[in-house]
Amino acid sequence: MKYDVYGVGNSLVDIQAHVSDKFLDSLGYPKGGMTLVDEQTQMAILDKLEGTPVTRCAGGSAANTIMGIVDFGGIAAYAGKTASDEIGDFCLQDMRKLGVRIEVPSIKGQTGTCVILITDDAERTMLTNLGVSSELSVDDIEEEEIARAKYVYIEGYLFTGDSTKKAALKAIELAKKHDTKVAFTVSDPFLINLFRDEFWALIEGPVDLLFCNLEEARSLTGKEDAIDCAHEIHKHSESVAMTLGADGSLIMNDGSAIPIEGVPTHAIDTTGAGDMYAAGVLYGITNGLNWHDAGHLASHAASRVVSQLGARLAKPFTQEEIVDLLS
Repeated sequence: MKYDVYGVGNSLVDIQAHVSDKFLDSLGYPKGGMTLVDEQTQMAILDKLEGTPVTRCAGGSAANTIMGIVDFGGIAAYAGKTASDEIGDFCLQDMRKLGVRIEVPSIKGQTGTCVILITDDAERTMLTNLGVSSELSVDDIEEEEIARAKYVYIEGYLFTGDSTKKAALKAIELAKKHDTKVAFTVSDPFLINLFRDEFWALIEGPVDLLFCNLEEARSLTGKEDAIDCAHEIHKHSESVAMTLGADGSLIMNDGSAIPIEGVPTHAIDTTGAGDMYAAGVLYGITNGLNWHDAGHLASHAASRVVSQLGARLAKPFTQEEIVDLLS
């Protein structure tokens, strides 16, 4: 089977709940960010949420993007590590029922989880316990699968662990071997402070398409203006897709800047906005759309996902809707 995209990331189950700013402040974690925590910390927070409605779904940044691609009608595979526990079984079933191929063997231990606390301003604060997702290794990366893909998509969060970093780099190496393009998302501004030199080495080397938001681009380049940031990154990477929040996004390709309009919406939960944007772009460019139309689709997808709870589209786009959007 040929794939549009082969994704590599941390396999997590998202556990989502609406909370007040007062509750979030009492926890002491930076609002809008991602913090690695242990299981005991997660359980203590969930205990405090007793009586608050909680939802769960398969998640993780790259996994969200891969599931979005399949929701659009694309074909995708994914490499992520889960445990042979109830949460792991749920995660795999949730992805496979959409049609995502995921064949990484489960192991003993605890499947990773991410407690996502959503405040009334639609901001999401993530408290992540990686569990066995941190044990993804080079042995889990399938060369034959990468050879069948048009793009490999790598999340920056993988660089927080030695084993997962090696798996990410192995996937990139194999992609270059088989002339598969490489898309990379820096994932979070805090990662740039930790891995700036390594990320730049990727941008200047094997990465064909970089996904980032404006804050991440500013941190990478030291520049302020969005156009300046995008041009600086584009000097080294074939293509750049930079999100600008409500102002839309900016795509750089073949030396040209392609502005993509934002789509007004009432935001309820910003979880997965960037992941869904990446899904729209990757689906588009691997299924015959030009860069502007791919960005246009991505912008609408990101707008739709923030207008609902969770990082997955409750109402995926039909092929008829996609045609109408682009006509």
